[in-house]
Amino acid sequence: AAFPGVPRGGLYTIIMAAAAAAADGAEEPGMEAEAQELPLGCGGGGGSPAAGRSPEAEERREPPQASVSNGGDEDSGRELVELKVIWNKNKYDVKFCLDSTGAELKQKIHSITGLPPAMQKVMFKGLLPEEKTLREIKITNGSKIMVVGSTINDVLAVNTPKEAAQQEVKAEENKKEPLCRQKQHRKVLDKGKPDDVMPSVKGVQERLPTVPLSGMYNKSGGKVRLTFKLEQDQLWIGTKERTEKLPMGSIKNVVSEPIEGHEDYHMMAFQLGPTEASYYWVYWVPTQYVDAIKDTVLGKWQYF
Repeated sequence: AAFPGVPRGGLYTIIMAAAAAAADGAEEPGMEAEAQELPLGCGGGGGSPAAGRSPEAEERREPPQASVSNGGDEDSGRELVELKVIWNKNKYDVKFCLDSTGAELKQKIHSITGLPPAMQKVMFKGLLPEEKTLREIKITNGSKIMVVGSTINDVLAVNTPKEAAQQEVKAEENKKEPLCRQKQHRKVLDKGKPDDVMPSVKGVQERLPTVPLSGMYNKSGGKVRLTFKLEQDQLWIGTKERTEKLPMGSIKNVVSEPIEGHEDYHMMAFQLGPTEASYYWVYWVPTQYVDAIKDTVLGKWQYF
């Protein structure tokens, strides 16, 4: 339609301009919406990096790494004590838990020496109690643990000749009169008991005392004492003049016999060589220690 006063060409220009203005007004809200939604998307040119991160991305962030022990020490967190284990002239430095028992220490000694626990005599200020912990018996760093004992193979190798010799000696003894009646022994026994003889307990077997056995005579009638150095596997025979230190393994046999009229005491001999001439005689040995002496010297352990 024609507008009054407006030429045809000018009307066309007005219509086109109005259409263009309407198009421009419709685009503006869309652009604003696009600008508002962009920061919530997966990334755009505007906004900070944090504003453009999705909630899923927030959840996927890994927590900081914590410090973790390598767990290489099985005794981590347990108090250890450093020991010196001495066996058969060998020394072993051992770290062991202070709250472990004597029985567990025997298992440790078995693992480093091959010596079975049943064959071990473990000593720290006396025989080590199996049921108590190292802490309870006051073991500290640097403590020395003495171990006495032989492996099964060593026992078989050493004891078989000794047992054979012992049987031969017993057979010979059965053919002879009692030892205490023989002239060579009567001259000592007739002196009577030494004034300082140790008390005896008849019918009882006891372990060796921690002190030397004293108050006894030797073949010449002189005073003699016996000291059992278990940590060195030695028997010390001491007199007023000197002390002989004998390795237990060098003693071939031990014989004994009750003294007539004083059966709570024995006369005893240690065989130091191949024949009876090598016997070292000791008189007035308390009977309760006789079996313990034989078992200790010959390598057989008695547990009472």
